Amino acid sequence: MEKPVENYWTLHLETLKETLEENNFEVFIVADAAAAKALVLERILPAVAPQTVSWGGSMTFIGSGLYQALREAPGITAIDTADATVDAEEKMARRRQALAVDLFFTGSNAVTEQGQLVNLDMQGNRVAALAFGPKKVVVLVGRNKIVPDIASAMARVKRYAAPVNAMRLDKKTPCVKTGRCEECRSPGRICNTWTITEKSWPKGRVTIILINADLGL
Repeated sequence: MEKPVENYWTLHLETLKETLEENNFEVFIVADAAAAKALVLERILPAVAPQTVSWGGSMTFIGSGLYQALREAPGITAIDTADATVDAEEKMARRRQALAVDLFFTGSNAVTEQGQLVNLDMQGNRVAALAFGPKKVVVLVGRNKIVPDIASAMARVKRYAAPVNAMRLDKKTPCVKTGRCEECRSPGRICNTWTITEKSWPKGRVTIILINADLGL
């Protein structure tokens, strides 16, 4: 067989798409981050026609180019929760405002083969928006986030995603030094609120873009 790796991921993502759709998510499969950006700008934005947009912390979202594109999109008010030029108080205010937008973008720490989204948040604004508030949510997921089940998802977060994110954010937590979760009580701890999204309600409120590439943490 030619291109066995490509064939594996094609089959794997198609199966996951079917499972997620059974859980009432709207699902698209794209080849890479550039294709994800094009899908959002050319199909999802015109369909949703949002007046307001915002986003949660997601390296995949930033890396796709959507962050800059949405900030500059005509006719849309973007509540920028990632703006490094504002102080902590203003950032928090914007994160609260983001819970009431028409369209919210985020990533996911893991997606299970049973079609569940598993996330662990520091402040909770990202998972809060996923659960309730914004009229529509788009979740960008690289294929490296796919795991067999909830236990595997939680292990992935604690053993890899959380320590690496703490390093990326220059947190003063034990995992930055050890490379593994220490179940710390540090004031800078980023592991505070778990969510497991079993299904989208209402049906189609949450759109998942499965990206056939390794992206984000």
